[in-house]
Amino acid sequence: MFDLPTESSADKRNYRHFRQKLIEEGFLMMQYSLYVKVCPSREAAKLAEKRISAISPRLGVVQSLMVTEKQYQSMHFLSGNPSRDTLNSAERTIII
Repeated sequence: MFDLPTESSADKRNYRHFRQKLIEEGFLMMQYSLYVKVCPSREAAKLAEKRISAISPRLGVVQSLMVTEKQYQSMHFLSGNPSRDTLNSAERTIII
């Protein structure tokens, strides 16, 4: 999850660069500024978190939340439809 400034041209460039790096790391956009990635283990999720930390812009807020696949599957959609982009398996951990 992230909230980055986009007021100056440098801010916008940093936003685009960070978003592109997330996609290169295998993250999928769930909502604006909310990206998810399925990881095979907690260790893999921690490694992904470390890589994202290294590319996070200096300004703004970047947060992570790790949930198990079972927890993710228990999400309720109150409006809209679930995305089919994220694979579901009880053997994986999702980093949000």
